[in-house]
Amino acid sequence: MLMSSVPSVSLVLSFEEARRVVEQQAAASSAPQIETVDLLNAADRVLAEQIIADRDLPPFPRSTRDGYAVRSADLSQLPATLDVIAEIKAGETLERIPSNIPSGQAAAIMTGAPAPSGADAVVMVEYTSERDQRVEITRAVARGENIVPAGAEAREGSTLIPRGACLNDAAIALAASVGKSNLQVYKRPRVAVLTTGDEIVNINATPGPTQIRNSNSYSLAVQIAKAGGYPVLLPIAPDEPQALRRLVEEGFLKSDLLLLTGGVSMGRYDLVEQVLAELKAKFFFTGAKIQPGRPVIFGKCGAASSGRDARETYFFGLPGNPVSTMVTFELFARPMLEALAGMSPRKLKFVHAKLKSEIRVKPGLKRFLPAILSGEFEGSQVELVRWQGSGDIAATATANCYVVVPEEREHIKAGEYVPILPRTM
Repeated sequence: MLMSSVPSVSLVLSFEEARRVVEQQAAASSAPQIETVDLLNAADRVLAEQIIADRDLPPFPRSTRDGYAVRSADLSQLPATLDVIAEIKAGETLERIPSNIPSGQAAAIMTGAPAPSGADAVVMVEYTSERDQRVEITRAVARGENIVPAGAEAREGSTLIPRGACLNDAAIALAASVGKSNLQVYKRPRVAVLTTGDEIVNINATPGPTQIRNSNSYSLAVQIAKAGGYPVLLPIAPDEPQALRRLVEEGFLKSDLLLLTGGVSMGRYDLVEQVLAELKAKFFFTGAKIQPGRPVIFGKCGAASSGRDARETYFFGLPGNPVSTMVTFELFARPMLEALAGMSPRKLKFVHAKLKSEIRVKPGLKRFLPAILSGEFEGSQVELVRWQGSGDIAATATANCYVVVPEEREHIKAGEYVPILPRTM
């Protein structure tokens, strides 16, 4: 009987304990293979090399304003009138830039242009008036004002972007600024998704009276792609041990990470834990004290009993209710997937917002409840969506965050600031 293979010791952890277990395993996971892609195709990939400054940034003292490059000491008495000896635009040739700005003189200068030697500040054009190559200045400036010194942003040879960083728009721009037309990035890990249950049918099928279409595989595929992985959708697994085992083994063989949905509760036909135990899986936990998503499981397995592949593969068993699936992916599967994609570890951080309407719940579980953050500026507020539990996809689709209710709280008053976990949009 499969039931004899199920772990006899309860491995239900608090949310914080379960999260730390995942983070520890993620930190110990091996780095993926590396490939080279062109700069535009590197967006949202994980960097497998360091981006190094090929020269000082900025390479010259750079003006941050349109105005006049001056010696700040010349403005000790106002108004001050100075001779304008040059005009310096961004990209100006060295021959047209004065070698020195003597006392009593100034140079008209544009934003981004190199400040000439001798000038130690730039007066904004708003405080000046020029006539007949002379400028009257009505406001003093401090030494260094409106000039970024050469090398202030980075020194030649320094690391601009570390290995393991996810390449966002700013990182791509920074790589471009040092002439990197191609980048080494980590290959996207393959993540197998196996949805289980006799009640699940394909999305193009007509469900029977007691059946539902397979939405979990598709929500997970989107979450996987956003987290840096490549989703591999397996056929739906029936509630039959041998068929489930064959698909679980296929998932291990085809992927760097296996996500199963459904079949992880305590029902008679919840077979995932039993099948994994029969495959001699190591379980790190078999539940977390959260809602939704309490039955989540995490472990690793050497996969197929046939011995075709000796490597160990991490797996998560996610609850089958759609909201539970989405929440547990974000809380637990995402950090492991990011590590397998080569990303440097990141701690889970909550932001805070003012609660619009009171919340009453039973204590004992840390809750992640779908909510809507609305309003604007300092008037933003968050409110729970009206939902019918963790199977309510329609309500969750309107949510843009989750309100986090600590396990010891049963009543939170309107107007209190509550932690929220933004949904990945």
